[in-house]
Amino acid sequence: MLPYAPVDDPNQTGAERGPAITAAFFDMDNTVLRGSSGRLYLRYLQQIRYFSARQWLPILGHVALYVARRIDFPQLMGWLMTQVAGASEAEAWRISETWHRAVLRHAIADGARERIAWHRSQGHHVAIVSAATPYAVEPVARDLGLGDAYLATQLEVVAGHFTGRVQRPACYGAGKVTLTRAYATKHNVDLTQSYFYTDSSSDAPLLKAVGYPVAVHPDPRLARLAAQHDWPVMRFY
Repeated sequence: MLPYAPVDDPNQTGAERGPAITAAFFDMDNTVLRGSSGRLYLRYLQQIRYFSARQWLPILGHVALYVARRIDFPQLMGWLMTQVAGASEAEAWRISETWHRAVLRHAIADGARERIAWHRSQGHHVAIVSAATPYAVEPVARDLGLGDAYLATQLEVVAGHFTGRVQRPACYGAGKVTLTRAYATKHNVDLTQSYFYTDSSSDAPLLKAVGYPVAVHPDPRLARLAAQHDWPVMRFY
């Protein structure tokens, strides 16, 4: 059974802008993708032997900091990009394309494709909202026919090179709400009539900001929240 019914009459935002539209926002890692883009990226770099054994040591150290919750995912990816090809953004895009062709496109869940197709058949605007960087999100959005309809964690780039810093707010936790609200205003989206799909309890702020929250393969804390709030739970893979 599909969660919630299609919205036939979205709220009006003013005659000058026309009726507000309904959107469906999708988290990417472990929701649209069958797995984490960060983990898939590191595994790909390992498979193509992009780094030497010595170069892997600090990378694994930063992964350990992330697992211990000493740094968040945007901080991990911001630092990692400074290690890729001398921090060149052009090289990051090059690797992004080869990674997408070899791995990422195969990780898109069939259920996510079907659910996105359903929303588009209802006339809903569809966008990805992910803590990952554009170098992971952009090729997935393109593969799904969404074009530039995505929000991602932006990394600071100076003269074509990463500085290691993350542009604030990162598209993570409360930052997702800030960025999604700005996106909604720009695109005339009514969040109270919109959907958000995610697996992660870190996305609780955005789940509570939309009218139709949906848990997808929820982590244990999100499963408890979904039960408490009577949110639908779906499986895409």
